[in-house]
Amino acid sequence: MRKTLTGMLAGIGFSLACGTSAFAAELTIFWAEWDPANYLQELANLYEAETGVKVTVETTPWSDFQTKAFTEFNAKGSAYDMVVGDSQWLGAASEAGHYVDLTDFFNKHKLSETMAPATVKYYAEYPSASGKYWAIPAEGDAVGWSYRKDWFEDPKEKESFKAKYGYDLDVPKDWKQLRDIAEFFHRPDQNRYGIAIYTDNSYDAMVMGVENAIFSWGGELGDYANYKVDGIINSDKNVAALEAYKELYKFTPPGWAKSFFIEDNQAITENLAAMSMNYFAFFPALVNEASNPNAKGTGFFANPAGPSGDQYAALGGQGISIVSYSQNQEEAFKFLEWFVKDETQKKWAELGGYTCNKAVLESAEFQNATPYNKAFYETMFKVKDFWATPEYAELLIQMNQRVYPFITGDQGTAKEVLDSLAADWNATFKKYNRVQ
Repeated sequence: MRKTLTGMLAGIGFSLACGTSAFAAELTIFWAEWDPANYLQELANLYEAETGVKVTVETTPWSDFQTKAFTEFNAKGSAYDMVVGDSQWLGAASEAGHYVDLTDFFNKHKLSETMAPATVKYYAEYPSASGKYWAIPAEGDAVGWSYRKDWFEDPKEKESFKAKYGYDLDVPKDWKQLRDIAEFFHRPDQNRYGIAIYTDNSYDAMVMGVENAIFSWGGELGDYANYKVDGIINSDKNVAALEAYKELYKFTPPGWAKSFFIEDNQAITENLAAMSMNYFAFFPALVNEASNPNAKGTGFFANPAGPSGDQYAALGGQGISIVSYSQNQEEAFKFLEWFVKDETQKKWAELGGYTCNKAVLESAEFQNATPYNKAFYETMFKVKDFWATPEYAELLIQMNQRVYPFITGDQGTAKEVLDSLAADWNATFKKYNRVQ
């Protein structure tokens, strides 16, 4: 990137003082347009103050993020030195040569020990269980729940619930209780509903919601290492999980067939639902009285356990990677060395970023910093993710096409849906020579 004269002189001044080369590089990090990107810019400003290296976090709307990133990658452009990319990009970006191999860096800094294990597995490693790393866990995120704590704690509601279900109304410990509570608060005649879940099928919203159920039932999407799906995606556990997710849809507000993070937060702020599914990254708005008039009465909990005690959640968030076409790779590595330090990760969390650093996550200071941090900490050690293979976008479309009509339109059975999805995925993997 070109420097202004002022920037060049500043760089010279810094380098003379520190005895470094005459011109410090400028770095550009590409990310989607949302609050965590703003927090990363604040963190990058601290890096500039320490080193003299200017770091700019360039953003674009989420709807354009993947297209814009891969357009630049495919052109082998050097506009971005680093990218905070979705976990699903790992396969496509690494196999096409867009990402720098970070395995040696990862091992040198013992990141497998310092980062939450699930974030290493899903944000950084590809292929699965290969020990090859292409990203550093950066913005941890997953699906959790908010709830109307004031409704739950109302003495009359507690008394009525206990009389109907035989146990105390409280944060649900499992999906059965989640379903009971959703049913209990579902009162269309009062414009009050039981639950808000993800149903948008335009990208990964509904799939993330269904994953929350599948993983909690002890199910899996497939054998990621061997591209095996038969008997896995269409297992009995997954059939029961899909039926449970469809059951929750009965207790959503009207017109809830294309809902994602905006609508699910509105379910709380507009007094629509007792409980709402959403990414933790969108919970700060719910503790802010300016954006949530019910902030004082809003609580949070991690995705509850399934019928056999399995407790997992669908992974969101991103890792940060070095773009192989960057002309500033050496400086990018220096930034990552600074980024992974415990003290930097602590500052990242203080600014509002969702750190993946185990020491920070496990600290009482972090867990008590916000009403949702403890649930986030609990979740980030038990998350699972979608396929990260280069053809993940096709797999995602196929899953949406199968589950959406079943959940929102009552078409077919869960068994038929998942059997058909297994056939779809088998065909896709054969097309790309993943399996014979």
